[in-house]
Amino acid sequence: MKIGELAATTGTSVRLLRYYEEQGLLESRRLDSGHRRYDDSAPVMVRRIRALLDAGLPTRVIRDLQPCIRQDGTVAECKLETLQEHLDGLDDRISALSETRASLAELVVATRARGRIEV
Repeated sequence: MKIGELAATTGTSVRLLRYYEEQGLLESRRLDSGHRRYDDSAPVMVRRIRALLDAGLPTRVIRDLQPCIRQDGTVAECKLETLQEHLDGLDDRISALSETRASLAELVVATRARGRIEV
């Protein structure tokens, strides 16, 4: 399939498909004309890449995970530690954001309360 067909099939821009190739996430073969051709499994691969990106994984980690991804989309045990590390990192960021949000909410409440007193 051509790059435009893959883009239409997956709802992904041609630019992103080229980026995935540059990052080693997606493979194509080149015709003599230089045009890219993707095999029939490319749409599944693109959807899998998109899902992993949506899960917060960087492209370098996705590239490392690819040999361990099973047909059903799960990851073999050999990469479970990598996924756990990223999950722990997300939990840490969520915790930090929750603390930041609480501080900001307190500031908003205090500012509103002070504004009511001065009015």
